[in-house]
Amino acid sequence: MIVSVDSTSPVPPYEQVRAGLAGRINDGSLPVGAKLPTVRKLAADLGIAPNTIARAYRELEEAGLIETRGRAGSFVGASGDESRRRAQQAAVEYAAIARRLGLSTEEALTIVRAALDR
Repeated sequence: MIVSVDSTSPVPPYEQVRAGLAGRINDGSLPVGAKLPTVRKLAADLGIAPNTIARAYRELEEAGLIETRGRAGSFVGASGDESRRRAQQAAVEYAAIARRLGLSTEEALTIVRAALDR
């Protein structure tokens, strides 16, 4: 299965799908150019509504992680690598700012965790 959905989770299914695919794209287990299942196929496999998958795919496309090529389907986009590079660059810049402000590593990480939890 390309991604899974936990029906008991408080996280909405579309977000579970979006996060699961984004994670696999960013860690390289879904490489650039990989074809994704159709919205209907993935929805049927996961037992959820096609609109749920469509929303996840739209958000991934807006983030530049996937691209839709009309009737050819949806594919992992080359900008997925760029997204990861940009996140790493932002982390380097944040670390430099945190150091200049005199924050401890634990304080800086607490701030990041709070921002990610929002």
